[in-house]
Amino acid sequence: MSGLHIEAKVGDIAETVLLPGDPLRAKHVAETMLENAVCYNKIRGMYGFTGYYKGNRVSVQGTGMGMGSTAIYVNELISTFKVKNLIRVGTCGTIQEDIKLGQVLLAMSASGDSDANMMYFKGMHYAATADFDLLMKAYKIANSLNIKTYQGSVFSTNTFYDDAPDRWNIWKKQGILGVEMESQILFTLAKRFDVKALSILTVSDNILTNEKSSSKERETSFNDMMKIALEMA
Repeated sequence: MSGLHIEAKVGDIAETVLLPGDPLRAKHVAETMLENAVCYNKIRGMYGFTGYYKGNRVSVQGTGMGMGSTAIYVNELISTFKVKNLIRVGTCGTIQEDIKLGQVLLAMSASGDSDANMMYFKGMHYAATADFDLLMKAYKIANSLNIKTYQGSVFSTNTFYDDAPDRWNIWKKQGILGVEMESQILFTLAKRFDVKALSILTVSDNILTNEKSSSKERETSFNDMMKIALEMA
């Protein structure tokens, strides 16, 4: 048995799955950070791999960009392959001046503009939150690795390009740490299906100032994020 978008067989995917948006990042993680990694999915170029990190079995699956694409893979991972822990590993833009590029954010909750959530909850507003146990585990691991993290709320948007003036002011005032495109639907579906989810994000740019990380900075900070996520496996 396999999913419509994941060609693996049941049992090919570990109970803990890391979810980068970029399938090539999934491939990079498998080739450079996992042992005995086996590719279980290539449909639509959305790579998925299962391997071992320090003797623990873990999978990494690309989801594509945005909540629509992410929802497809999260649904299939949970319903068909019985995944129990889903950890998003991606980038975000910060909307707070005191958060530097390359910092790691642990998303406690995710506001957003998901049409799916509007449909699920009949126009009412659902608070999409991370799993507390995964959040605490990530926080403790980061401290043990001397990696500074920020804990707080993010905003998930389906609109990457938007020229609306001062769009982020209201969210900045509410203490939103960063803007990305996947966490709200991930948290919603995890709660819906009674599994655990967390988002670990690297700040790649500042939306307010247009400051952006260099490729070298992204590589280094990406590794910090991945160390935390892999130790959780």
